[in-house]
Amino acid sequence: MTRAPERRAFVVGVRPEKREEYLRLHSAVWPGVEQKLVECNVRNYSIFVFGDILFAYYEYVGTDHDADMQRIADDPVSQEWWTYTDPCQVRIAEERNPGALWQPIDEVWHLE
Repeated sequence: MTRAPERRAFVVGVRPEKREEYLRLHSAVWPGVEQKLVECNVRNYSIFVFGDILFAYYEYVGTDHDADMQRIADDPVSQEWWTYTDPCQVRIAEERNPGALWQPIDEVWHLE
């Protein structure tokens, strides 16, 4: 039996002066970044933009989320990608994940 994926959501701000750069970068995400996400059990990853707010959603199908997220963080291609994307972002929510730009948000309802 396959277990149901974990739904994860995050929010961050996009700097107004960097918004177009961020959107341009995500119009062609590097294949190595996408490959690492898939290798680390991330599926159905989407980032939405609403004004200067970015909302991300993905489904995690693995068994050790923290370990897989560390594998992504340790990946040299992902690290290089973030040198381009991180300067476009600014924390807008309470700091639930200290030091992280993207902050987790809680699911309050889900229709299956």
